[in-house]
Amino acid sequence: MPQLFSRDFGLLVAGQVVSIIGSAVIRFALDLYVLDLTGRADVFAAVVALSALPGIVFTPIGGAIADRYSKRNLMVGLDATSGGLILGLFALMGAGLAPVPVIGVFLAALAVIASVYQPTVQASVPVLVAQERLASANGLVTGIGALAYLLGPVLGGVAYGFFGIGPLLIAGGCAFGASAGMEVFIRLPRAGARGGGRIVPALLGDVRDGVAYVARRDRVIWRVGALAATLNLFMSPVFGIGVPYVLRFTMRSSDAMYGIGLGICELASIVGAVTAGAATKRLRLGGVWRLIALAGLAYAPMALAVTPAMLGRGYWPSFGLFFASAVVALSICTMTSVYVVTEVQKRTPAAMMGKVMALLLTASQIAAPLGQILYGLAFEGFSQRAWLPVLGACAFTLAIAAAARVFLRPAAGAGPAGG
Repeated sequence: MPQLFSRDFGLLVAGQVVSIIGSAVIRFALDLYVLDLTGRADVFAAVVALSALPGIVFTPIGGAIADRYSKRNLMVGLDATSGGLILGLFALMGAGLAPVPVIGVFLAALAVIASVYQPTVQASVPVLVAQERLASANGLVTGIGALAYLLGPVLGGVAYGFFGIGPLLIAGGCAFGASAGMEVFIRLPRAGARGGGRIVPALLGDVRDGVAYVARRDRVIWRVGALAATLNLFMSPVFGIGVPYVLRFTMRSSDAMYGIGLGICELASIVGAVTAGAATKRLRLGGVWRLIALAGLAYAPMALAVTPAMLGRGYWPSFGLFFASAVVALSICTMTSVYVVTEVQKRTPAAMMGKVMALLLTASQIAAPLGQILYGLAFEGFSQRAWLPVLGACAFTLAIAAAARVFLRPAAGAGPAGG
């Protein structure tokens, strides 16, 4: 039986480190380059937002591709393509043929590649890892994603400031080439891989099969997926929208403390991810509501930390209470996310793995921006009372926990559906 830190899983992780972190660094540096090139915040925001949309739309098809073709060859090809695109953009810039729209198309292409790469990686993990170690493996994979969010802006900003966009693109192209070279040596069975036929109708049929499987064949996966999307709607945006707002406008933090606060959150995500396997080892699906409730309760002291009474005691008591509670809430959120992904993987037949994981990713990707808009409006509307949206997150999360207690109870004793 394969072990967690087997040679093949190690190569998968090493390739993901280069791909995910490298992509985050390149994307952030290109965002800065667009901002410098145009000097306009509206153009910058439009490029960032619009370039991400194709990835969200393409994710379900990416899952079908992951099930239909060799996962190893897909990872190799996607990393090699990313490297070629990056070096191609460098050549276009050198020839003066890379205006903002071209850069936007390039960023969109990277997002589409990621929409195939991530389901492929997540569908490969259960094949390479023993089931009893699946949560730890997923935690490691999730931790790499969190590390990319932490290091991407830091490394991208520093490298862009010191070297400029050209050398950074050359280094990125070479790094993706090295990642593809490592992934060539991953040994992955080709079970379920198939080709032939008309590709577009076949892939659309695969997506339809995935939706039908989740909707009809295994209602447990549907319930778990709905839970994941709901958490992304009401819990995660507190950290993506609320924490930056509170730091900058409620606490009026310096640039240094702003960076430290965001860094603390990213480190909490990493800690939650890498400890998820051990922390949820004895957890059953019917008891996941307890984790959600505990995270919800951690929002209460976060709200207290930004009340006028607490802010009146000085910066450090408010900052300390807010982030001590945020670390607890965010760590538990990440653990819950890893646990949910692991449960879905355990229940899903190998031939359906990519499609199901892609649908789960799509639901989360759609829910996240809706939640960001919701909390953005809330923090703007209660700009002088930031504690109210945080307290609202507490109430929403506790309601989700109560619903999960009932919603997942029938699922707790159900075994995996046949495939």
